[in-house]
Amino acid sequence: MAVIKLHGSPLSTATQRALTCIYEKEVEFHFVPVNMGAGEHKSENYLSLNPFGQVPAFEEGDFKLFESRAITQYVAHEYTDKGTQLLLPGSNKSKAVLEMWKEVEAHQFDPASSKLAWELAFKPFLGMATDTGVVEENEAKLAKVLDVYETRLTQSKYLACDYFTLADLHHLPNIHYLLGTPAKKLFDSRPHASAWVADITARPAWSKVLAMLKQ
Repeated sequence: MAVIKLHGSPLSTATQRALTCIYEKEVEFHFVPVNMGAGEHKSENYLSLNPFGQVPAFEEGDFKLFESRAITQYVAHEYTDKGTQLLLPGSNKSKAVLEMWKEVEAHQFDPASSKLAWELAFKPFLGMATDTGVVEENEAKLAKVLDVYETRLTQSKYLACDYFTLADLHHLPNIHYLLGTPAKKLFDSRPHASAWVADITARPAWSKVLAMLKQ
């Protein structure tokens, strides 16, 4: 089987999402850094991998993918016999539950958490002013999402079931950036959500991704 190549930037939340999945599956791969500051993601060569000029991009021989959640889905299914079982095998009902919580992450958690990460983590890093109105609006939105999570996490250890799946993994990048900001209080004030965050952020695969940020 061809060796996986993942093109991206370790600072990118989408790249981090794909990297975490590959590390969880313990699959051999080659990471190809993309210098976004130099505009490499807009080069003709890179656009042949991701026509939207975004990271990451995935190659496995002649097979190519972009969009981080599509990459994690493929890797989890293609390498189901390796590493961590990130799917919910069994009935169509259990599979649907996993898909439901993945949709919740993408459409409920991600929009508000991404805006907060941009305002509270990335803008200060770039020397830009934080928009307090955007912060207040999205803290309120994320609080409502986390209230749902708090209830769910009284019923199971993780979002989809009692073991770690893609539904949990997909949250890690934005959670990481928010934990270094005042938005951390949104997790800390909810004991079950806080315990879940502590659990998933302590995973060895995620530690490997964080190590790449320091290189």
